[in-house]
Amino acid sequence: MKEENNHKMFVRYQVIYMLLSGESYEKIVDYTGLSLATLFNYRKAYCEKGIAGLGRKKQPGRKRHLTAEQEARVVATIVNQTPKDAGFPVEMNWTAPLLRDWIERTFGVSFSVRGTRDLLYRLGLSYTKPTYTLEKADPLKQAVFLEKFEQAKKLIHGQIDRILFEDESMIRDYQAISNTWFLKGQQKIIPTYGRHQGVKLIGTLDYETGDVFCVQEEQYTAVEFLSFLEKVIARYPNERIVMVLDNARIHHAKLIQPFLEKYQDFFEFLFLPPYSPNLNLIEGLWKWMKTTVIHNVFYSNVGKIQRAVQGFIQMINQTPENTVNRLCLKL
Repeated sequence: MKEENNHKMFVRYQVIYMLLSGESYEKIVDYTGLSLATLFNYRKAYCEKGIAGLGRKKQPGRKRHLTAEQEARVVATIVNQTPKDAGFPVEMNWTAPLLRDWIERTFGVSFSVRGTRDLLYRLGLSYTKPTYTLEKADPLKQAVFLEKFEQAKKLIHGQIDRILFEDESMIRDYQAISNTWFLKGQQKIIPTYGRHQGVKLIGTLDYETGDVFCVQEEQYTAVEFLSFLEKVIARYPNERIVMVLDNARIHHAKLIQPFLEKYQDFFEFLFLPPYSPNLNLIEGLWKWMKTTVIHNVFYSNVGKIQRAVQGFIQMINQTPENTVNRLCLKL
């Protein structure tokens, strides 16, 4: 009794202890609140099997409506198929009502919606938000790129002076709503203006120094990209540059080729493998910028967005070592 933490088991032991101590059934009933029949059952179990006889029997529970094989098929269907694949022509996401209908159609077994949810939880499933992934990314091509990048890093301050990661990004006035601190029980209200505007940026991130260079453009075409390249050359005159960039069409345009030929001794493209934004370090800069100046804000005009973006870039360029530590040590 002293070692037992379960209250119900403690009471069972207590009943037997009181009986062995000579207490009457009537007194034990008054003391424990148990029925006389329960006391007789405890005494009988103890007499037949000793202490082990007092153990709680596992309740069988309700009989399952589906067999183990049918339950396994439910899980496999949810994991590997959309409702459209399973016979619901316009449905792409599983819900409890849809699965209930599928189970009845497939196995002839009826569930309530709540019963279907209970089944899903019991089978180890949960109602969660999915996330995107780039299914077509080629691990071999990514490994080849990383090898080339490692070789380029070894040439810094030797055959090359800078490695720049380049990308384009649209900074919108309604970028995102995210968590923030506010008064308990109240929700922060962000006024909007009924218009959607944004700023198109082209930028570079210096892998070694953390220097960030961004310009605003009206659109993304080969003309704007060529103009940006000329600005990069002007920003880093007479320096040998390797620019890491993705395979966007404007990066391969014929209009760019004369520039590359003109500066072939100073400028080289290192293209990322397809579907590999995770290898472009400047992607982290865009996320950092949006989180800092765009989330939970709605700008009333483009000028305010521009000033917010410029202020952010000026701020981080004052301490580029922080940018290196935050963004450039991932490769």
